[in-house]
Amino acid sequence: MTDKVTELVSKCLQARDLAYCPYSRFPVGAALLTADGAIVTGCNVENASYGLTVCAERTAVKRAVAEGHRQFTTIAVTCDIKDRFVGPCGACRQVLMEFGSNWTVYLTKPDGTYKETKLHELLPLPFSPEHLAKN
Repeated sequence: MTDKVTELVSKCLQARDLAYCPYSRFPVGAALLTADGAIVTGCNVENASYGLTVCAERTAVKRAVAEGHRQFTTIAVTCDIKDRFVGPCGACRQVLMEFGSNWTVYLTKPDGTYKETKLHELLPLPFSPEHLAKN
């Protein structure tokens, strides 16, 4: 494991601990790596009006964009499920796709073990900005 991957996995685990999830009690953390080497984290933030809840991955992306980042290479995500790797929800996969299909995704368990995959494997045949450019 490279130092950057170790740091990314560690930061997604730390972000999970900051989650605000009083309703689901399902904390999720994400850490994304920008093309220029910055790491931006996010956690899920729930709301009593459930539809207003924001996932960790989307929190990280929106935070990164607000900080001026537009190009990303990697994201690590984690939750409290210990016996299997869990990927981002469909909405988060679509938001990640907005910024490219070749992201590396580390699905991370609470003990820090991870499975590496690619976003285009998690969301095959996506709808992307390229489709809008053809109209």
